[in-house]
Amino acid sequence: MKISAFTMVRNAEKYYFPIKESILSVLPIVDEVVVALGDCDANDHTLELIQSIQSDKIKIFRRLWSEQDFVDGRIFAQETNFALSKCTGDWCIYLQADELIHEKDHAQITQYCHRFYSDNRVDGFLFDYYHFYGDYSHHLPVHGWYKNEIRIIRNRTSIYSFKDAQSFRKKENDKLDVVRINAHIYHYGWVRPPHLMQSKKKEQDSMHHGVQKTAEHYKSQLGYFDYGALGKLDRFEKSHPKIMQAFIKCLDWQQQLNYSSKANLKRPKLKHERWKYRLLTFLEKFFNKGADFWGYSNWNILKVPKSDTKKAP
Repeated sequence: MKISAFTMVRNAEKYYFPIKESILSVLPIVDEVVVALGDCDANDHTLELIQSIQSDKIKIFRRLWSEQDFVDGRIFAQETNFALSKCTGDWCIYLQADELIHEKDHAQITQYCHRFYSDNRVDGFLFDYYHFYGDYSHHLPVHGWYKNEIRIIRNRTSIYSFKDAQSFRKKENDKLDVVRINAHIYHYGWVRPPHLMQSKKKEQDSMHHGVQKTAEHYKSQLGYFDYGALGKLDRFEKSHPKIMQAFIKCLDWQQQLNYSSKANLKRPKLKHERWKYRLLTFLEKFFNKGADFWGYSNWNILKVPKSDTKKAP
């Protein structure tokens, strides 16, 4: 059995993506890491960051991003599918450039890949999520922020990246049949210096709505992102992946954050700031063990005996 990892990225250094840490977080348990590297700006050093890992497991493919694909985020799916097409493993672990795996979950991931290797019903594995926000001490286990996603898929030609590369589908837009795994994806996409968070949002919005339309919209926006009242958010009391520790120590924008429970926002509210979602989160936390009453679900969960998921043969 062989395991691949794959990702796509562009301008990781410029927009504060922990791409090096992301790759390192999965490197010990895979046989190769395929990177679809977009055409970065001249002042960006993403290529050098990845090359500094100095591993012959890493395979970098240089890519040219076309502005004609900057609609509905399809450029992200297109580049993800390219990276997937270059994978040679039986299983493929997908990490976006702001996602990491904790070393404590390595053994569990490897065990699941071995256990279900011959079970052709299983298309992939479904992970839980930690979404960090503003800094590394607050996260969003709230309704409206996806709590699960498929991050390991079987290497089949019928499986492809779906919409803007958040998830995967197969065949004629069918959902994948997956097994839930007791492991987390650590998502750091909303932890950046406020000015870079705003720049990154503008860049990502341009991939969905086009460059010109996005440029016009941001003319009336602030030059920085207001994270709002962090005092209302859940504290994260567990450990981060060890490989993130140096990156975390670089946090130097605490003075620009609002740690109170009140905010005078000059932007549209995000889902976790809206009354409806806050109420749903409260009800789900106390009456449904934190699980969504309803919401995003892009998969079919297979029922397997608990004994089948404890250890590999």
